Amino acid sequence: MLVKVERHDAVAVVTLNRPEAMNALSSAMRAELAQVMRDVDADESIRAVVLTGAGERAFTAGLDLKELGSDTSKLGDANAGEAERNPVKAVEQCRKPVIGAINGVAITGGFELALACDVLIASQNARFADTHGRVGIMPGWGLSQKLSRMIGISRAKELSLTGNFISADQACAWGLVNRVVPTADLLSTCIALAQDMASIEPRMTTAYKALIDDGYALAFAEALALEGQVSRAMNGKVDARQVEARRREVMERGRAQG
Repeated sequence: MLVKVERHDAVAVVTLNRPEAMNALSSAMRAELAQVMRDVDADESIRAVVLTGAGERAFTAGLDLKELGSDTSKLGDANAGEAERNPVKAVEQCRKPVIGAINGVAITGGFELALACDVLIASQNARFADTHGRVGIMPGWGLSQKLSRMIGISRAKELSLTGNFISADQACAWGLVNRVVPTADLLSTCIALAQDMASIEPRMTTAYKALIDDGYALAFAEALALEGQVSRAMNGKVDARQVEARRREVMERGRAQG
């Protein structure tokens, strides 16, 4: 099984399972990941997802370069648009929140896969590198555009034009990951965060995630207009009693959290 799935109540933990190959994204693994992400998206009892890699060495080292080296026709996978060949599309097709539990190195295509997640939590031994330039393959899964928008164009150029690794702490300082936790606590931290997300009404979560993502892809004025459009359409259907009940739940939750 190249991609494992475990359930923790309403949370699915999806694990890339080739630890002996640093969880490199072989063609078979990518096809399996696409199917798994379709399945968790369709399962109404799953409300949030944690994506990680097996072991502690790697989240994923990206495309399987040994596989590419033995068959150069597979180089087109770096530009593939369909989810079965492009793991970024496989993750993006999931309408539910996806938390990336970065348990080791995330390199090149693995870095791109990490950026497909909605939130990133890193272990202390996580590291990130964009080695596209060093291996001579242009990114085709979004890294050249997403990274600069997340950490700034100068920092993105530093990473992409050197191929150097940055530590989990540096990634956190640059805003690439939300926080860094001890390796032993990574999965439990991510599951707890996913369970928090899973506690929100699913239709709201799906719509809000889509609004954030769709708006981020637009110019600011267009994004504000989109928010207004979506807000008017959804808020006109809200039951005032439900809003009050949920407001009370929020206040109780806030008191419990201190």
